[in-house]
Amino acid sequence: MAPNWTRLIRFIAEEDGQVHLGEVDTNQDVGLALFNKEKVTAKLVTGSIFDGTVTDKRLQVAQLLSPIEMENVPIIRCMGLNYRDHAREANMPIPDVPVLFIKPRTALNGPYPAKINVPKIAQDGSSDYEAELSFIIGKSGRDIPESEAMNHVLGFTASNDVSARTQQFKNSQWSFSKGFDGSCPLGPVLVAPSVIDPHKLDIKAIHNGSVVQDSNTREMIFDIPKTISFLSQGTTLERGTVIMTGTGPGIGAMRDPKVVLNDGDDMRVAIENIGTLVNKVYYE
Repeated sequence: MAPNWTRLIRFIAEEDGQVHLGEVDTNQDVGLALFNKEKVTAKLVTGSIFDGTVTDKRLQVAQLLSPIEMENVPIIRCMGLNYRDHAREANMPIPDVPVLFIKPRTALNGPYPAKINVPKIAQDGSSDYEAELSFIIGKSGRDIPESEAMNHVLGFTASNDVSARTQQFKNSQWSFSKGFDGSCPLGPVLVAPSVIDPHKLDIKAIHNGSVVQDSNTREMIFDIPKTISFLSQGTTLERGTVIMTGTGPGIGAMRDPKVVLNDGDDMRVAIENIGTLVNKVYYE
């Protein structure tokens, strides 16, 4: 059975201290609201993220969690150099085929109060942010044509591809430098594809109150259907797979002066019609 939610959160409720799924209103940025200690309520969703049904029962949100729990995520697939304006910034040619890497599911993280944990290996002035639109596969598939690709999307959310640049530039394979525990915060909500156009969304990264990335998803080189079709060639995209779609210009390593994620920093990803993913940075 298909889910009937449109704006899904996973949260701990004030009433019972338990983890629930819920449907939130469209007129509230729940990430910012909870960070600012405003009251947020959600209609209880019964069932799973993949088949949830919205009820009339309301619960108060005590804490936001990642929209999907780690046990339901087989892998995180990632797109590199997928924004035209980022390619121009980096003086790199537009790729003919997607640039791909993976993060393990242990990279999954949630919104505030969850923190971006920077391990000792990345505490060298190279810890960086990448504001990205991500989506979750709701139905497994293989060799999916572009015309059917959107039928496999469960929903869209904001994410941050936290990266350790020193390690990244040492190696042509990026999975280690971008795969540390907690390096893929997701949230605050998962928005159903029926109520959002993923190719016309303003996307910003905000570091300590300053906008450091400001782009729009229309800059994507490979759109959502193309991405799904390419990734599923000879490869089963399993239900629960998180796919990160790349970032725009303004990453810390390419700014002058350079911007680094330091202990205690406030890092946010804000996407139009989705909301604001807020995290603090913590040096382990």
